[in-house]
Amino acid sequence: MDLSALAGQRPVADQFDSYAQSKLALTMWTFAMAQTLRHAGPVLIALNPGSLLASKMVREGFGIAGKSLTIGANIIVKAALADEFAAASGRYFDNDSERFAAPHRDALDAAKCKAVVATLEATLQRLLTV
Repeated sequence: MDLSALAGQRPVADQFDSYAQSKLALTMWTFAMAQTLRHAGPVLIALNPGSLLASKMVREGFGIAGKSLTIGANIIVKAALADEFAAASGRYFDNDSERFAAPHRDALDAAKCKAVVATLEATLQRLLTV
């Protein structure tokens, strides 16, 4: 995770790197929040709804139509309602493999996850005072 890029202090190489960094930041934020709120009750799961879904980014970036967006929508509904997700707070679900899986190694580092949260909070605070 590149915290300086996340904070907008350094540009990223390209749009795909920016996208990947944003997805990793969301996963790390989710893991940090799941840890912080572990006794409060909410279930927070990091979820990859599916790769190469029929989004504008896939059409423009890869030149393909992509897979049905319902793939991503269905797993989000399932995560919200299915019993198998009820005790999965702080885990990562990879819909490409249709199972819980290991996330990027940075998401497994609690200190790095806390640093992402701190960077996001500082960035938001800076933007709110402008």
